[in-house]
Amino acid sequence: MPDRAGGGPATRRGTRQGPRAAARDLLVAVDTTHAYANLTLPRLLADSGMSVRDRAFATELGYGSLRALGSIDHLLAPHLSRSLERLEPEVRAALRLGAYQLWRTRVPRHAAVGQSVALVHARARGFVNAVLRRVADDCDGPDPLRLQDVTDPLERLGLRYAHPRWIVEAYLEALGGDLAEAEVALAADDSRPVVHLAAVPGRMTVGELVVESAGRAGRLSPYAVHLDEGGDPGRLRSVRTGAARVQDEGSQLCALALHRALPAAGVARAQLDADLLMSDEPAPGPLIDLTAGPGGKAALRAALAAGRRDLVAVEVRPHRARLVARTGLRAVVVADGRRAPFRPGAAEAVLLDAPCTGVGALRRRPEARWRRQPADARDLVIAQRELVAAALELIRPGGLLAYVVCSPLLAEAVLAPPPGTEVLDAPALLGLGSDARAPDTGGRRLQLWPHRHGTDAMSAVILRKTGR
Repeated sequence: MPDRAGGGPATRRGTRQGPRAAARDLLVAVDTTHAYANLTLPRLLADSGMSVRDRAFATELGYGSLRALGSIDHLLAPHLSRSLERLEPEVRAALRLGAYQLWRTRVPRHAAVGQSVALVHARARGFVNAVLRRVADDCDGPDPLRLQDVTDPLERLGLRYAHPRWIVEAYLEALGGDLAEAEVALAADDSRPVVHLAAVPGRMTVGELVVESAGRAGRLSPYAVHLDEGGDPGRLRSVRTGAARVQDEGSQLCALALHRALPAAGVARAQLDADLLMSDEPAPGPLIDLTAGPGGKAALRAALAAGRRDLVAVEVRPHRARLVARTGLRAVVVADGRRAPFRPGAAEAVLLDAPCTGVGALRRRPEARWRRQPADARDLVIAQRELVAAALELIRPGGLLAYVVCSPLLAEAVLAPPPGTEVLDAPALLGLGSDARAPDTGGRRLQLWPHRHGTDAMSAVILRKTGR
């Protein structure tokens, strides 16, 4: 039975294949080699010969199935005589894709079952057909996940909104124990994310990007544009040339908070206007991005002050450092941020986009929610605190540290002010209201949420160094 775009049941990368086969290959790669979906799927689609419509369908099936993986496995479990882990990877992937279509899409029952059966070898087709027909019967009923049999309310929320229980518990804690809001937050985090773009200051305006992309201006960042659902940023000339970037609006705000805090730190700036900040005015000391990653926040920060020659990006992994260099930054250093090769007190400000669990960006990292474990946060917190200590050594008295994580987990997001520092009011710097104020540090920590702000769940603390 052919797939939607004409590929046969045994198609592989390098041949013409349909969206379901591409989604199957994505699930197999993530399952067996711990591949990253955002890197793997574009390669599969590039080799597929599929139409734009079928590429979008493959993305929905692949990303959607990965995002809901734990709940899908719960849906399948009553109909299996052995565990999913004992099945062949391709059979496992076909069952998950079929169950996802039956549970969460409008694909007709006969197509969801029949096309999933076509993804496996002949010996497994009867088995896949039988299991998915029973799943289809469940999905025709009022309680496909059999939640009435789940006594733990947090586990029920996790299954309904496709999150592991430990993340449900962490969200509840971060939201002050408000179960009703935690449910709203989980539902928002389970939704398909809208693509956010940043119009790079000095390269193009938001208005120009809105016209080119047929999108709409963001609500919070003055550089943000949102694409409509299914919008492909790769088709935009501005993205290809670097005049615009794919960057979550929350990430933009965290870079902007440090930018707006600099005048408050005593930097010689007469006003906050972009034209002055983008002048060739001499700067008192370097700005350091201590854990640059792919460089999104550093690139925006550099564009906000394009005349400066002293923004230095530090990245420990050489291949990621090359990505940073491609953003146009002039100085990129390959080093561990905990042992960066700079003299103490050399920096005016440090941006520390700290390595974290990424629990705040689960909408955009579909496989991450089922890979991450509570122990990951404990291990990462040690590195985060070491990086904070190293960053403060680099900053001159009166200088700034922006501590940023893409996580609402209290262990990661809450940064107690180290001795010799004070916390600046990050939400006030951005003109945001009380819903962006985390209760610790007197509400001066910025905490964004998908359900409140439409962004990833970013957190930012801006520290001023008061002592030596």
